[in-house]
Amino acid sequence: MANRRAKATLITAVLFSTLTIWAVHFQQHQERDTMYKGVLKDDERRRKKMRQREEDLLISQRKREIYERVQTVEKSSTE
Repeated sequence: MANRRAKATLITAVLFSTLTIWAVHFQQHQERDTMYKGVLKDDERRRKKMRQREEDLLISQRKREIYERVQTVEKSSTE
C-alpha cells in the first residue's frame, strides 16, 4: 500500500512539474508573440506618421508657392 502511494505521489509530482514547465514555456511564447506584434504596430504607426508629415510638407510648399506668386518676398538681412 505504501509502495502504491509513493508511486502515485511520484507520478503526480512529475506530471505537475511537466505541466508547470509546459505552461511557463507556453506563456513565454505568447509574450514573445505579443511583443513582436507591438513592434509591428509601432512600425506601421511610424510609417503613417512619416506619410502624414510628407503630405503636410507638400501642402506647405504648395501654399508657399501660391503666396510667393501673389506677394513679393524680400530676403531679410539676417539670412
